[in-house]
Amino acid sequence: MHSPKTRRLLLKLSGETLGDSSNHLSHPIILRLAHQIKGILSPTLQLGIVIGGGNIWRGAPAADEGQMDRNTADYMGMLATVINSLALQDALENAGVETRVLTAIEMKNVAEPFIRRRALRHLEKGRVVIFAAGTGHPFFSTDTTAALRASEIGADALLKATKVDGIYDSDPRTNPRAQRFQTITYGDALRRRLQIMDSTAFSLCMDNKIPIVVFDVFREGNLRAAAEGRPVGTRVIAGD
Repeated sequence: MHSPKTRRLLLKLSGETLGDSSNHLSHPIILRLAHQIKGILSPTLQLGIVIGGGNIWRGAPAADEGQMDRNTADYMGMLATVINSLALQDALENAGVETRVLTAIEMKNVAEPFIRRRALRHLEKGRVVIFAAGTGHPFFSTDTTAALRASEIGADALLKATKVDGIYDSDPRTNPRAQRFQTITYGDALRRRLQIMDSTAFSLCMDNKIPIVVFDVFREGNLRAAAEGRPVGTRVIAGD
C-alpha cells in the first residue's frame, strides 16, 4: 500500500490521442501530452500510464473479417503499444520527466520486463511508469490492461483520457438532446449498457472499487482537474 498522503493514478490514453488525421504519431501532439503530464506531477502523485495501439494497428477488425488469425493480430497490436510507449517515454524524458517503460512481453533491448514489485519501486521513486504490450496475451484489450495494472498497483483512480468530454445517455453525434452524466454508478452504467470500456475491464474496476474518470484530454486543464479529483467529464463510482 502507498502512503495515504500519496495519490496513485493510472492514466489510460487511446492510441488515437497520439496522432492526427495525417499522422499515426504526431510529434507536436505527443510533446503537448508530455508537457500536460509533467504539469500534474508532484511529490505526492505517482503515475502509471497505459497507451492503446489503435493509431497504428487494430487487431480485432482484421481478425473479425477473417483476414488474419486473432492471436497474430493481437500480438501485432501489443507491439503497436510498445511503439507508442517509447514515443511518449522519449517526449517525457525530453521534458525532464524520469520515465520507465515496462513490457508484458520481454524485449530486453527495448524496455524492462513488467514485474509488479519493480513497477511499484519505480513509482515510489517518483518515476512515471508506462505499461506496454498489453497483458502479454491475446484476446485482452488495452482497457483491460489499464484496469488490470490499476488493480495491481493499487491505483486510487483510472483516468480514461479520450477525445470526448464524458459519458452520455445516448450518442451525442446523432442525438442533439443527449445528456452527459457527471457521475454514474457501475450498476447504472451496466443497466444502461453504456460502452465505457469492455466488460472485462469494467468488471475489474468494479470488483476492485477503482473509480473511472472519462474526460477530454485535449481540453485545457482537464488532465490536471482529473488528477486532482476535481469535477471533470464523467466519474464512474461504486453505488450503495
